[in-house]
Parts: sequence; structure tokens; C-alpha cells
Amino acid sequence: MPDFEALVRFLVTPFLESPDALKLDFEPLSDGQRLWIRIAFDGEDKGRVFGRGGRNIQAIRKVLKATGSLHNCSVHLDVYGESSQDANGSASERSRSRSSRNGGGGRPRRGGRPGPNRNPKRN
Repeated sequence: MPDFEALVRFLVTPFLESPDALKLDFEPLSDGQRLWIRIAFDGEDKGRVFGRGGRNIQAIRKVLKATGSLHNCSVHLDVYGESSQDANGSASERSRSRSSRNGGGGRPRRGGRPGPNRNPKRN
């Protein structure tokens, strides 16, 4: 079985302001065929660990699952204090937040009249 503690520390520590605050808990199940990993860290590091749209945490989970599958082990990573919205982020929530930033429309608004080089008049 690989050293999952070192792997998790290697993957998560670069995102943390205070790496000493990282707490790990491992719970092997089913004769070593399943492994639950729980991590906890300071709240201000949450945005960096999860990344935009949860990309960082998804990548970390993929690496852990791939490593586990090489050793016939199913690996699951839980983050203490994580809600299902933090982990997955529904598409409707993401589009709603994106559209509210842009004033409600699908495209960003452009201000002002066309410049002198835009749409020149032909005589």
C-alpha cells in the first residue's frame, strides 16, 4: 500500500498558508480494499485548496483515486467542513453567479458608442 499520508501532504500543502494546520485522518475499510481519508485545515485556506469551481480538490481526488486503483484500493477524500456545494458546485449555481456578476445578461456589456475604426461609413 502506498504512503497516502505523504501523498496527501505533498498535494495539499502547497495551497496552505500554514501547513502545520493540516490534519489527516485515515480509516481503512474492508481488509484494505477501501480507504477513507479525511483532511482539515484553516478556513482561510479553503479557497486555495478547492480552487475555482473546485478544480484543485477534484484534481487531488483524481490523483488519490488513480493511485489507489493501481493497488486495487478504493480511495475517498473528505474535507472537514465541506458541503456538497463546495465539492461539486451545481451548474445552475455557477451560471447564476456568473450572470449576476455581468449584470444579468449572458454576455458582458460593452459601454459607449463604437469607436472611429468600428463600422466605418462607406460613401
